[in-house]
Amino acid sequence: MHQRYPTIGFVSSDTAEARASLERLAARYDGVDPVEASVVVALGGDGLMLQTLHRFMEARKPIYGMHRGTVGFLMNDYCEDDLIERLAAAHRSIIHPLLMTARDGDGGAHQARAINEVALLRQSYQAAKLRITVDGKVRMEELTADGALVATPAGSTAYNLSANGPILPLNAPLLALTPMAPFRPRRWRGALLPDHARIGIEVLETEKRPVSAVADAAEVRSVTRVDVQMDHSIDLVLLHDPGHSLDERILREQFGY
Repeated sequence: MHQRYPTIGFVSSDTAEARASLERLAARYDGVDPVEASVVVALGGDGLMLQTLHRFMEARKPIYGMHRGTVGFLMNDYCEDDLIERLAAAHRSIIHPLLMTARDGDGGAHQARAINEVALLRQSYQAAKLRITVDGKVRMEELTADGALVATPAGSTAYNLSANGPILPLNAPLLALTPMAPFRPRRWRGALLPDHARIGIEVLETEKRPVSAVADAAEVRSVTRVDVQMDHSIDLVLLHDPGHSLDERILREQFGY
């Protein structure tokens, strides 16, 4: 075993193909419990990668993904050969999660972290009405839309891109604040904010226009206010093969391939 990563732990999605790959790789490379491993190899798609990053967020283990799922933007190509050499040569991408604090109608506070984005979404046929503050100053008195999201650079090619938000280079010290189907102001396309900004989104007319808040897969229903900021105290390490770094993939996305 290469001294850089003396032990490897494997995790997989629930598909038969991914589980079979896990069994073969764990046997071939003496896989250990992922909790005890020095590196974790995730076998699946981007959904599994996000789950694995969340699972080992406090442990700060490097994660190397191999594509055994549907969408593999965050994953390396699948190959069972030379895994130790690939891990030794892999490049590291460091990203930070968002910290969401959401308040519900009873005044309760709920915290969750997001690697891709924090999104506020209307819960009914009524459009949401939102007031937006940045660092305590009101920047938009009222946004009428299906919702709004705050995306990290790593998440800027996910839901944010589908909502016509900007693609951010991985090392850009920025966050994307993007509206979803905005009605008023009709021409507002969002804002780029420094990644140290504290973003507050207050829900207006909460009874008539209920809104949910979602941090990746963690949802809070009927929120009254959501505060979002990047948590720079947590480093998440993704490993990618040379020439296929997350920076390179984000750059390619901007040119449509």
